[in-house]
Amino acid sequence: MKAIVQDSYGPPDVLHLRDIDQPAVNDEEVLVQVRAAGVDPGVWIFMTGRPYLARLAAGPRRPRAPVRGRDLAGVVVAVGARVTRFRPGDEVFGTCPRGSYAEFASAPERRLARKPANLSFAQAAAAPVSGMTALRAVRDSGAVRPGQRVLVIGASGGVGSHAVQIAKAYGATVTAVCAPARAAFVRGLGADDTLDYTSEEVDSRGPIYDVVIDTGGDRPVSLLRRALTPHGTLALVGGTYTKGPVLSGYDRQMFRAPLLSLFVGQRLRSVSAVERTRDLSELGTLIESGALTPAVDRTYPLAQAADAIRHLRHGHPAGKVVVTV
Repeated sequence: MKAIVQDSYGPPDVLHLRDIDQPAVNDEEVLVQVRAAGVDPGVWIFMTGRPYLARLAAGPRRPRAPVRGRDLAGVVVAVGARVTRFRPGDEVFGTCPRGSYAEFASAPERRLARKPANLSFAQAAAAPVSGMTALRAVRDSGAVRPGQRVLVIGASGGVGSHAVQIAKAYGATVTAVCAPARAAFVRGLGADDTLDYTSEEVDSRGPIYDVVIDTGGDRPVSLLRRALTPHGTLALVGGTYTKGPVLSGYDRQMFRAPLLSLFVGQRLRSVSAVERTRDLSELGTLIESGALTPAVDRTYPLAQAADAIRHLRHGHPAGKVVVTV
């Protein structure tokens, strides 16, 4: 089968389209013929091996899993002996720990769910990583409730575009932080108001937000707190991955925010990276109800996966970038 493979860490030039063996499946895994695979910041991180902290999971000198990609949507072609939820022919979406930029990918049964019938494969591939992250930011870390005021920073990105819609589904009034060119896009997602970060800082309107969801910027925690009510909640997603080789901005949620939270009235929370079947199923429910529609900025064929990753990093996409197979 054809797959996007890398032998060393580095820029997108380290990625190559190659013929490799089709993955085997164990008793609890599913073999999926991939139709589409999402591009998220984690792909850039594991491709470059920066921040270096990521290499604890990915491999100290070279990637343990040479195929890139985590999000996927496709059709089941084979199942392991203990798999009970799927059979060949089922359309599924979810995540793949051993790489999804390939014609076939194997994934644990628990990382997959049935693809919502009202989505294309490209839309479904845009949902798992970014959607589950947004869901945990809104539901778990943010504990968003009806009637609350929520500020989503990075609202036009992969996680942000999901977070705006999920917060609205949870009954919040949502202000979306974005560039002027993305204002119409985020309003189309359901945002009640927009804040133009090129002319207005996020604390400019005072401490009015019950929940602030920061989807990967590098603003100081002190600045973000000034936008929160005295007992509001800050949910931190990701980092800039450009500030230093070791933690690269992730020290905000790993150390500084949790420590400060012990001494202030506001809740300063990191968003967990755990992927769970129930979260994927809840995403599917929101999608099927019409409350959530994954936004796809553009698609690239498998052979141009490196260009897709470059666009994610430098193109400021509206929604998610997707690789089609």
